[in-house]
Amino acid sequence: MLSVRDEDAVTADTAPAEAETHIVVVDDDREIRTLLWESLVEHGFTVSMASDTRQLDSLMRIAPVDLVILDIMMPGEDGIAACRRLRRAGGPPVILLSARGSENDRILGLETGASHYLPKPCSAREVLATVRAALRTHHDASAREAALVFSGWRMDLSAWELTDPDGVLVDLTDGEFAVLRLFVERPRRVLSREQLLEGARGPDSDAFDRAIDVQISRLRRKLRAPGDEMIRTVRNEGYMFVPAVTRR
Repeated sequence: MLSVRDEDAVTADTAPAEAETHIVVVDDDREIRTLLWESLVEHGFTVSMASDTRQLDSLMRIAPVDLVILDIMMPGEDGIAACRRLRRAGGPPVILLSARGSENDRILGLETGASHYLPKPCSAREVLATVRAALRTHHDASAREAALVFSGWRMDLSAWELTDPDGVLVDLTDGEFAVLRLFVERPRRVLSREQLLEGARGPDSDAFDRAIDVQISRLRRKLRAPGDEMIRTVRNEGYMFVPAVTRR
């Protein structure tokens, strides 16, 4: 049975194994919200619906949220701004859902730290696979949380912070942090663009190579290591992180 909260904010509870996983679907289109709700509830998830980010915030104050499916084009705060705010606050993983699927849109989605970017229209099967991949990636990352140190730099994985050898906090986007984390967890191994995309976005990512090239170019500048000094380009193969890394 559905229960209504604050007009369109709706929650359903189910008994199967995945019922303890709470997902919030945020979209100003009632039909899309309902279709996503029906599909996820059918597979045993606890699902809430909200028509905007104000309702999302209200739901998050009521109960813990494990994942947010977030439309980009909404009145008030849009999905990009909301995703950035949630990730900066250490919130749950976010799947962005949008009818806009251009190259720039996808790069922007990667920059916000979203786990995945799903273009509309998408099938219920694709949504379910993406939800499970995002949850799996998030749980695996949480289990590995620690501090990684290389060449005097320190990555605090629990706080999502990078400090330079002088102890100064370096401003990274969530997308840049995710890519750098992949490198430091796999030092001195050649990683293809596809591996970097999959590791940063999940196995169902349909993003493209240039998004990773953009991230690496920016990382090199922020690490004050242009060229191959820290992130080496391996021709026709991908990239390799050069420094030795220790876990503390």
